[in-house]
Amino acid sequence: MRNFFTILGGMGTIATESLARQLNHRIKITKDQDYLNYVLVNDAQVPDRTAYIKDHSKPNFFINLREDVLQQAQLGPDFFIMPCNTAHYFYDDLASLTDVPFLHMMRIAVHRFVEEYPNEQKIGVIATEGSIYDHLYVDEITAVGRQAELGGPEIQPMVTELIYTNIKQKGVVDAELYHSILRKMHDEYGCNVILLGCTELSLAQEKAPDHPYKVIDPQSIIADVAIELELKIRAGMDPKEAVKKYLY
Repeated sequence: MRNFFTILGGMGTIATESLARQLNHRIKITKDQDYLNYVLVNDAQVPDRTAYIKDHSKPNFFINLREDVLQQAQLGPDFFIMPCNTAHYFYDDLASLTDVPFLHMMRIAVHRFVEEYPNEQKIGVIATEGSIYDHLYVDEITAVGRQAELGGPEIQPMVTELIYTNIKQKGVVDAELYHSILRKMHDEYGCNVILLGCTELSLAQEKAPDHPYKVIDPQSIIADVAIELELKIRAGMDPKEAVKKYLY
């Protein structure tokens, strides 16, 4: 197969499925051959990212992802994307394993925020405990001269319940809980824009988009970027030249 990219997924599986739907349904098609070529690695056995980040005695998820990257690199994809925000904890280590361009979903999302909302100096961030604990998004937002607002102590338990209890454990999206989190971030913490720092939250946005709040959805953004790049590559552009604009 030529002109394809690799998705390092399975963290979690239904969030990865959501990304695949976005890729498939945002393409303009008249025939089967108009769809994108990609390899979806749904490695559901990757250990919990937050557990390891908070306690290094827990299973190290880098081991699984390292194997996935090395296996896929042999196939020669045009680029890698990894639809798990928290897994970007090991982005530098994973990207260094191969010469294949590896897009940084979190960084691309933060730059998109700056581009779309140049007058907003603050953005709300809701994410896994692991991402919050290691300042993954806070560092990226600070690097572009903006402020990250995490909300008060009541926010994280609500986000964790939505991500783990509802979506990961039960496979359902609690729309009321999702909207309550957004409302609190907006009304009580002054966040005009809220970044969805976990792909389960991106799934919540897909399933429950009927709210008035402005969000930055990294999974949705990386889907659009992947489509843009792969169509350019299919049309003849060199892959490394195509991805250059997104390698911040």
